[in-house]
Amino acid sequence: MQSEFISYTDQGHVLEGFVAYPSSERKYPTVILCHAWSGRDAYICEKAQLMAQEGYVGFALDMYGKGILGRAREQNKTLKQPFLEDRQLLQRRLLKALEVVCTLSYVDKTRIAVVGFGFGGLCALDFARSGADLKGVVCVYGHFEPLPFSMTKPIKARILVLHGYEDCFVPPQELLAFGKEMQKLGVDWQAHLYGNSQHAFTNPAANDSAFGTVHNPITTQRAWNAIHDFLKEVF
Repeated sequence: MQSEFISYTDQGHVLEGFVAYPSSERKYPTVILCHAWSGRDAYICEKAQLMAQEGYVGFALDMYGKGILGRAREQNKTLKQPFLEDRQLLQRRLLKALEVVCTLSYVDKTRIAVVGFGFGGLCALDFARSGADLKGVVCVYGHFEPLPFSMTKPIKARILVLHGYEDCFVPPQELLAFGKEMQKLGVDWQAHLYGNSQHAFTNPAANDSAFGTVHNPITTQRAWNAIHDFLKEVF
């Protein structure tokens, strides 16, 4: 496995992605990883490496900027807020990462999928909503707020949602509303709702039951299995 950091820019804003891949001898299906609200941290880079171990290119994109990481909840909230308020900014930043990925010689541009966690789950869904030519999108304990009607485009990607039934930040009722949105748009979508699972269930570092984030290793393994089954299907 090989890996490196890749610097790129969006309207003068310097960003730094992390890529891991089996080798550079041929082209591989690729998974773009969207980070949670803290930024492109070690957690999402580890997921890129795990994708490379499975025979994919894993690219952890950067939404905030090179070296910018949230160190506390209020800072994390401040970092993600501009993207929630300006979904065009959010989509532009995502599409810039896709543009960079497609320049890599070992990437099969016809087989690209996206996986996102938390805030990155919303990013993954907005990637699909952008109309980008993606094979599949996975939203893991993400957010489902729809785009403004003027930004709505046909969704080409198949969608998988993995969500905790006890998620106090994004309750199942919001997933039901998302389902209605997908049905109306005629999207090929599915959702797995996990019992006894709260927000951030895949992240051991997020354990704080008082805040509503609890790591669940059983659900983590089930979600990981679901992601890989989905990737095999779409690729």
